[in-house]
Amino acid sequence: MANTNKQLHIIYGDGDLGVGGDGFHYLFSYSRGGLESLVIDGKEWLYREPKPTFWRATTDNDRGNGFSRKSAQWLGADMFSQTTDVAVKVNDQAIAFPGAKTNNQYSNHEFSEKIEVIYQFETATTPTTNVSVSYTVTSDGTIAVRVHYQGNEKLPELPVFGLRFVMPTAATGFEYDGLSGETYPDRLAGGQPGTYQVEGLPVTHYLVPQDCGVHMKTNAVTIRRDRTKNNADRSERPFRLKFEKLADPFAFSCLPYTAEELENATHIEELPLPRRTIVSILGAVRGVGGIDSWGSDVEEKYHIPAGQDIDFGFKIRKG
Repeated sequence: MANTNKQLHIIYGDGDLGVGGDGFHYLFSYSRGGLESLVIDGKEWLYREPKPTFWRATTDNDRGNGFSRKSAQWLGADMFSQTTDVAVKVNDQAIAFPGAKTNNQYSNHEFSEKIEVIYQFETATTPTTNVSVSYTVTSDGTIAVRVHYQGNEKLPELPVFGLRFVMPTAATGFEYDGLSGETYPDRLAGGQPGTYQVEGLPVTHYLVPQDCGVHMKTNAVTIRRDRTKNNADRSERPFRLKFEKLADPFAFSCLPYTAEELENATHIEELPLPRRTIVSILGAVRGVGGIDSWGSDVEEKYHIPAGQDIDFGFKIRKG
């Protein structure tokens, strides 16, 4: 049966849900907690499943005011939070979870206009709280991502909240529509709206590696790569992936290291060779302060209280 209506081709596997169309194919894992393959025009964009991120590498100001010690639980949550549930909707209608053996009722000729996969996460904190991440795929291959953090006032303040994407190879650069330069909630005054091109994956050369490279109030960011992990793919022609706002602008960073890799290095030369691209799309970012690196906290309006819900969303599409 040919897909003459340009609908999504849905494959109900035992451990994954496959979604395909013209020039794209995605795999949503039931057991690993997320989108595990994102292939556009034959190029794979994922090395690991996107996961909620709660941590930023400790800054000098965080160390000075003791914030990282107070909020250390979020480092564990960043590394060890787990998926607790997966649900699937087809054309906005919930269906029975289509794992084995329920998936036997489906053929290889299943098509729809839209499919949504919703993951529930439980944080590795005491007490725990929950995060939901939903992916809605439409027939043109666009993925609308919506992320929800459930507030719990018994937890410490968050450093950041967002969704982290790990890509298989180092990007050659990125372009974004937002504020110029590195910006944080309390470091916006010098940022000018516009479209900016960044070559490579620059990391600020602090004596002690720390969080860097955040860009606030972003409407879209396009990541550019020219290499894959496929040894049979000898092409060096650039290919691109775009993240763009759903409704409100987001913050992002695009670095060659995870927050944990930056955190673990006590000097810049201890960082590993850049091999991958870490894109964090952020719905909330704590300010960096700097009033007094040796004691003063960030101004109150730039905190992220753990008791408040956080919602944000964005789209993923071919760049």
